[in-house]
Amino acid sequence: MKKRRLGKSGLSVSAIGLGCMGMSEFYGRHDDRKSIETIHRALDLGIDFLDTADMYGVGRNETLVGRAIRDRRDRVVLATKFGNVRGKDGGFLGVNGKPDYVRTACEASLKRLGVEVIDLYYQHRVDPKTPIEETVGAMADLGCF
Repeated sequence: MKKRRLGKSGLSVSAIGLGCMGMSEFYGRHDDRKSIETIHRALDLGIDFLDTADMYGVGRNETLVGRAIRDRRDRVVLATKFGNVRGKDGGFLGVNGKPDYVRTACEASLKRLGVEVIDLYYQHRVDPKTPIEETVGAMADLGCF
């Protein structure tokens, strides 16, 4: 599998990644067992870049991805996103880029994923009510840069 470097971070990922959003909602029925099999097959084929977000399945997608990579973490470049806020019922509550939310969202994602480090953590949507410098500053405080 060809690799691509992401920016100046030194992070290298497979040229083909696997977006996991549809494994938890949006595209009809989902089957966790088949989704985990799909993730494992992708890894076996050399696809190491997995993308999820805290909003997919209201956190369930991160939990699913975490289960799938539990014994394969060393083979995965893990990306997840924050910023789109949803209620427990799945309703969209808005966009949040406030520093306290960034920290809370990151901690929750780490817990759901069952990992100590997120390889690529980024903002899903920009919060027009929060200066981008504040959001990026909170990400820098997390060690995202």
